[in-house]
Amino acid sequence: MHDSQASTMEHAVHNPALLHHFADAQQQKDAASLGMWLFLVTEIMFFGGMFCAYLVYRLAHFNAFAAGSQQLSIALGATNTAVLIISSVTVVLAVKAAEAGRRKVLVGYLVVTVLLGMTFLAVKGFEYREKFEKHHIPGPTFKFTNTFDDNGKQIPVNPKEAELFFSLYFAMTGMHALHMIIGCGLFSVLAVLAWKGHYSPGYFTPIENAGLYWHLVDIIWIYLFPLLYLISRHS
Repeated sequence: MHDSQASTMEHAVHNPALLHHFADAQQQKDAASLGMWLFLVTEIMFFGGMFCAYLVYRLAHFNAFAAGSQQLSIALGATNTAVLIISSVTVVLAVKAAEAGRRKVLVGYLVVTVLLGMTFLAVKGFEYREKFEKHHIPGPTFKFTNTFDDNGKQIPVNPKEAELFFSLYFAMTGMHALHMIIGCGLFSVLAVLAWKGHYSPGYFTPIENAGLYWHLVDIIWIYLFPLLYLISRHS
């Protein structure tokens, strides 16, 4: 028993990443993973509430939501979808590089992930600017005219109902963009630490957990894209 305790203490001394209140690296990794999964569950509950609100109001104001959706660019939404899918691949490759102890490759994939995240935000910023120019920002200056279906027939839309669509659009995509900004900052810090050699094949838990966070943010967009850009574009 004494030898076992001595071995554990010796391991702790030689592993600077191991915190003092954990018996070994595996216990620390399990605790960190559990904490991250619990956090992700709260994120799912948070966005789930907004998804439910969107679906309820969409059923109540179908034409207005269809008209509002027509004002969104499918091309820009699809571009951002492709960007996030590629970024999920680079995150997976970053985890694999960390597991293999390939420091420079790890840093490279982390940097590419950050650049892809910034690309997503730039495209989203362009979309927001367009909404501002068209006065589709909810508030006193909001304006919305009637739209037309595929047959050229005018669809009467209550501006207040259309404003509700854009309120949900900005709330949902805005919160998603905020999570993207946090993710970009997180991976930037991890890239710097990785460059300094903080991670090794025996310790790369922060990379894994950050990857889980990034994947969740990507999955949320996978749901946002069809709900906002594709579904209910026609009355």
